[in-house]
Amino acid sequence: MLTAGLGMLTYFGYAVISARFFQAKEEHALERALTSANTARERTLPGEEELPARVPPPMAAGIAVGRIRIARIGLSVIAVSSDSTHDLEHAAGHIPGTAFPGQPGNSGFAAHRDTFFRPLRNVRAGDSIEVTTAGGTFRYKVSWTTIVPPDAVWVLKPGKEQELTLVTCYPFNYIGAAPERFIVRARRVTA
Repeated sequence: MLTAGLGMLTYFGYAVISARFFQAKEEHALERALTSANTARERTLPGEEELPARVPPPMAAGIAVGRIRIARIGLSVIAVSSDSTHDLEHAAGHIPGTAFPGQPGNSGFAAHRDTFFRPLRNVRAGDSIEVTTAGGTFRYKVSWTTIVPPDAVWVLKPGKEQELTLVTCYPFNYIGAAPERFIVRARRVTA
């Protein structure tokens, strides 16, 4: 029992350190990309029309697409272009088939309730969400939250506006595979 307990503790420590290292590395890479994009915008000559922020095209699985931040609840997480089990151990994941931030439609992201999306238990309507990508910073305002069964894919359907949907398991304190999903829906704001 002692050996099994030590083994589990070692695995947990490795998983936590690995996720933090990945988050720090990708945060640094995002900051470099943003600095590079800002430098390119500053080089625009007076009188030239500045090009709108470019939205990155769909990427290979596991590549960082940006950062999701909700300041009021202390959530800040790098998101990758995959929602595979492996990638969700290190980051939030962009849900395949949904729009990327800045594109028309509904941008969906998922993360585990016991790691990166744990702060969502304190989110409420009106909270601001900022999604920063190499293509720009996109701001959203939380419209509503709800709890649904795992097969409620209607929450990912696009509406008429640019929307953001965050998905995690529910209840937050459940041990094991949680029976429901906690959904946060937000609309893009331009001001």
